[in-house]
Amino acid sequence: MKRPIVLVLLALVALSGWCSIPPQEKDGQLDHASLQTIRIYAYRDWQSTGILVHEGEVLNIEAEGTWLYTPGEYNGPEGHRRYSAPSFYPLPSVPGGALIGRIGEEGQPRYVGKDTRWQAEHGGLLYLRIDDDILSDNEGAVMVEIEVDPARAGQEPVRRQGDDDAPVQTRISPGN
Repeated sequence: MKRPIVLVLLALVALSGWCSIPPQEKDGQLDHASLQTIRIYAYRDWQSTGILVHEGEVLNIEAEGTWLYTPGEYNGPEGHRRYSAPSFYPLPSVPGGALIGRIGEEGQPRYVGKDTRWQAEHGGLLYLRIDDDILSDNEGAVMVEIEVDPARAGQEPVRRQGDDDAPVQTRISPGN
């Protein structure tokens, strides 16, 4: 008789845990106040950060780490010191191997490098990657930290309990 009661209690605990996850996290989109750990890998194409950005919000992005872009030469998210990205790279005329980003599936690529401040012209998921055309010979990753300041006009910012006028922050830091 005790076994069925224990099984029912375990099922209820599991169900309540699932129901406590906010809907946007179930769909792969994280609220600005959520914390996550992420690395942007040099050998992968556009990588979603899971952060849904709204028009007018300001992103403060900082990155650190090294990745292999040119055989035998590691560089950081700022890109290679000598090699500029050619016209067939996702973002030409910036240092090759730099960290770049875009908002939305069809957003225009933008240089991120080691750090940048970027106001979103439109909404969508934030994607990051290395500026390179052939990814299979790359290795390594950079860690990214992102702070999102909500748009001030036309939108009520998301706030943590107890915050008065503090910007909402999303931190992405080393891990995995």
